[in-house]
Amino acid sequence: MTILVVAEHNQVSLHPSTLNAVAAARAVGADIHVLVAGHQCQSVAQAAAQVEGVAKVLVADAPVYAHQLAENLSSLVFSLASAYGHILTPATTTGKNFLPRVAALLDVNQISEISRVVSPDTFERPIYAGNAIATVQSTDRVKVITVRSTAFDPVAATGGSASIETVSDTSDSGLSSFVGEELAKSERPELTAAKIVVSGGRGMGNGDNFKILYALADKLGAAVGASRAAVDAGFVPNDMQVGQTGKVVAPQLYVAVGISGAIQHLAGMKDSKVIVAINKDAEAPIFQVADYGLVADLFEAVPAMENLV
Repeated sequence: MTILVVAEHNQVSLHPSTLNAVAAARAVGADIHVLVAGHQCQSVAQAAAQVEGVAKVLVADAPVYAHQLAENLSSLVFSLASAYGHILTPATTTGKNFLPRVAALLDVNQISEISRVVSPDTFERPIYAGNAIATVQSTDRVKVITVRSTAFDPVAATGGSASIETVSDTSDSGLSSFVGEELAKSERPELTAAKIVVSGGRGMGNGDNFKILYALADKLGAAVGASRAAVDAGFVPNDMQVGQTGKVVAPQLYVAVGISGAIQHLAGMKDSKVIVAINKDAEAPIFQVADYGLVADLFEAVPAMENLV
């Protein structure tokens, strides 16, 4: 049957994770439709229509979908589900919010954060903080799946020529309403999409010391992350957290500074292509996964690295 990918977007442009979800859908091996639900989101629909491998784009453009509230979005996806054998979305905050509701409405099991498609009904997903991989086979009529975007190379954003169809269902569940949001603004790349990430841990000592990481990141064009220990200590806000309970990243280069390498942190970054670790403790677990390790005082090593860039 046909596959439905629910697009992640900001009303203006597609989030890169949608391209990874489409890649997972292609691995399943059927026609792919993409659902764009939002308000004044025609530019997103046009972008989705150009994605390689997409056959059709469904657009639900209405005020009730402006903030992709889980109650309204899950109701919309449920109304479309009968036409599809698989429903996929990125394993982001939005995807984790609405897709379990879709699974509940369909009375099927959700398969979370798949990292590989074995066959149309069989998938691999990490468990135990990524220390084991479970192979899951589903006999449900509709497979409801979130995709770990770091596990799939994105498809090309251009080259497709999908048709665009309007979805008329714009019902408001009345179960929730949007109150407001505070968006952090930064000129640095978004953490989960950055090609280079520089992260700091408890070894940074305090929040003020993160300025040396910001300086290095700005020269590298990198995003800045942090371990849970640094977040819990109040050094930086929790939207910078990388790990099992934070964001999962897989950049080309990951620089871990003052991070011991707890298993929860490794679960969020060990798929990085190249890992560089700086820690004064030669026995720190981070060195077991690092491609390059430097046993040194980070307050000397990081400024020295910055001067070399």
